Amino acid sequence: MRTDNYAGHDYYLLDEWLTEEHKLIRDTARAWVKKEVSPIIEDAAENCAFPKHLLPGLGEIGAFGPYIPEEYGGAGLDQISYGLIMQELERCDSGLRSTASVQSSLVMYPIWKYGSEEQKQKYLPKLATGEWMGCFGLTEPDHGSNPGGMTTNFKEDGDDVILNGAKMWISNAPFAQVAVVWAKNEAGRIKGIIVERGMEGFTTPTMKGKWSLRASDTGELIFDNVRVPKANILPGRDGLGAPLSCLDSARYGIAWGAIGAALDCYDVALKYAKERQQFDRPIGGFQLQQKKLAEMITEITKAQLLTYRLGTLRNEGRATSAQISMAKRNNVETALNVAREARQMLGGMGITGEYPIMRHMMNLESVVTYEGTHDIHLLITGLDVTGLNAFT
Repeated sequence: MRTDNYAGHDYYLLDEWLTEEHKLIRDTARAWVKKEVSPIIEDAAENCAFPKHLLPGLGEIGAFGPYIPEEYGGAGLDQISYGLIMQELERCDSGLRSTASVQSSLVMYPIWKYGSEEQKQKYLPKLATGEWMGCFGLTEPDHGSNPGGMTTNFKEDGDDVILNGAKMWISNAPFAQVAVVWAKNEAGRIKGIIVERGMEGFTTPTMKGKWSLRASDTGELIFDNVRVPKANILPGRDGLGAPLSCLDSARYGIAWGAIGAALDCYDVALKYAKERQQFDRPIGGFQLQQKKLAEMITEITKAQLLTYRLGTLRNEGRATSAQISMAKRNNVETALNVAREARQMLGGMGITGEYPIMRHMMNLESVVTYEGTHDIHLLITGLDVTGLNAFT
């Protein structure tokens, strides 16, 4: 069992930009992670088992919908607070952050933004505490980067709709009580529907054989003539822009979270470099090892600056989707590079469960793909700066 002695790294003194509330929120999340998650995360990943007993604790530290207004059970925090919580969770494990960011940005966010008052009152308070968990159904077996091609559909039948189709690669699916599902109506218009566990014809098989995000539950959503009340359709917005706006929120959380993974790998490598002796001195005294460490903290610092500014723009309602894509892409790539360099510094020990680096590396191979692949985010930036669409 690894002792978690992480204390943080702030090379450009960014804490000076944080409020006392921000620091309290971050430190509370960090303390909870150290006590409740760090001691068990390696076993959870090795056994490919999500530690469901952590869900109430995630609710208690405000990890579920922290920016949701207090009247609906949220903490009413700002976007930087949300980011700091995601950073602390992913500093421990990307799967843990995935569970929280899906709940916050892909389930609670669309209900809050586009749901009816009755839907908000019914679902959000229970989702905020973790009493209920949710998942987000957009990706399909044949439609990932092109969600507009989805085939999941529903037809009206009196006061209900009949939902058919399937979604794939869905975090939280195996245990979620509710799913926010995106499907086409008879006119081909995309709408969000809240599907509840227990509705006949709705199943959530678990996906097996993952070598990444092993401490996170991933599954499918299968809809076989599922009868859903029309009252469960999100009335506030439809079209592809609705689920994409949810992904903006989730990608923003990932940008912060990836920094956490990078910081953990850097922290481990730095400590190891000071302690590991070769040729009668610490390996941190050799030029090539210092080069690795110096480049790691430089890239992490650049990611921190990028993301803090993005959080400020989010608070002001001025952040664009393209800006969020840039941060997600940059920060995940940075985290992957830091993890790979840190693994090299630890040599053979870097692949063992005694250290978290290989687990972070495997997790980040999913993060670099989901919620917009690395290449798709590159094209989003390309489109934004040229005005020319290279997607088709």
